[in-house]
Amino acid sequence: MIMSSTPPVDASRVAKSVRAALPAEGLFAGETWRCATQPLPLDKDVTSRIDKLGRVFLQFYRALNLLYRHSVEGRQPAWVADWLERGKPAELIELQRSTALKGELPRVIRPDLLITENGFAVSELDSVPGGIGLTGWLNQAYSQAGFNVMGGANGMLEGFRGIFGEAKKVHLMVSEESATYRPEMNWLAAQLGDQFQVVDASFNDVQEGEAVYRFFELFDLANIPAAKTLFAKVEEKQIRLTPPPKTFFEEKLTLALLWNRNLRPFWLQHLGESFLKQILQLVPYTWIIDPTPLPPNGAFPELNLTDWQQLKSLSQKERELILKVSGFSENAWGAKGVYLGSDLSVADWSAAVDEAIGSAEQHPYILQRYHKPKSIEAQWFDFKANATHTMNGRVRLCPYYFVHGDGDAARTHLGGALATICPADKKIIHGMDDAILAPCMV
Repeated sequence: MIMSSTPPVDASRVAKSVRAALPAEGLFAGETWRCATQPLPLDKDVTSRIDKLGRVFLQFYRALNLLYRHSVEGRQPAWVADWLERGKPAELIELQRSTALKGELPRVIRPDLLITENGFAVSELDSVPGGIGLTGWLNQAYSQAGFNVMGGANGMLEGFRGIFGEAKKVHLMVSEESATYRPEMNWLAAQLGDQFQVVDASFNDVQEGEAVYRFFELFDLANIPAAKTLFAKVEEKQIRLTPPPKTFFEEKLTLALLWNRNLRPFWLQHLGESFLKQILQLVPYTWIIDPTPLPPNGAFPELNLTDWQQLKSLSQKERELILKVSGFSENAWGAKGVYLGSDLSVADWSAAVDEAIGSAEQHPYILQRYHKPKSIEAQWFDFKANATHTMNGRVRLCPYYFVHGDGDAARTHLGGALATICPADKKIIHGMDDAILAPCMV
């Protein structure tokens, strides 16, 4: 899957070339990472498979959108909408049910692909992802250093540009909650030209025929002064807003719906047998923590537990499980609100289980099988020591799929893929000072 390779003959030249290309204000406010001596090399079969997965995830979003609407209309079980709407304000529920938003889907799809001994594992799908500007810059910097990166030097830029169709102007609205990512958005807008501009969450001067890229989570609406005006213009179809204000696209529990046997006929009909098989091979078994009592002979599938309190009594070996908040919470992104059972004491795991059970009505949690990422060797350049180091690490790949076109004619375009390589002793992979960030290459 990952091709073995040695550092470039002149690793110092590559690293210094990449650092020299870094924008003056950086790409992440206050954040640093280790500079890779080359992109992460993937074999052709893997890159081809990653490219084709865009179609699968887009079709999943289409089916999920339909499942929610059918649940609201009574054509699918009501508990689907109940789970997806828990803790959401009434006005937001009314908005996402509106006819104006009926067919709207996220136009950027970013899965978190963990590379395990048995292939890929998708820990989540992100419809409001950071890293678009960063990955675009990495692709350019390493292309200029002579590497054949996935998506090409400008794949991220052209992919992002294409999601807005014929919009006269595009406003990239970045909230204070997302301020860490403002520098990469500034870089992105500067590369794309005068048609694009970065604005803050109070910007209200969006004109008819223009578009807004929503770089804020829906749980944060109280801190988005422009939201009410934006949403009104979206309902009147005056502007394009992406991702659409639909909370269920920001819920991790949608992956649990894939595994629910009651919904298997729906998924087969709207994903097709091939796509459903592919996505189930990728997504670890996932449960929703719902404390509703089971009948006396009932048990949670795969776990053989009859009550979520019984999670506390599992042995450390049996706790190869991840607990995490599903969405609509300030703890639902990054490594926040994530608990790896095998890495916690009995007391800490029990406290996490109690938190998940107690939050079910407002902030549902999911439980997911933990698929341990495999260990690889990667090189990074230490500018202080002027030397190349080899790190034993674990990898998360984040391919960026951009949706161009509308309706059934919509297609995904792979703009590039970001590799985050964390030291092997880190159990949860996320951006950190000790991580190597690199584009991927064929």
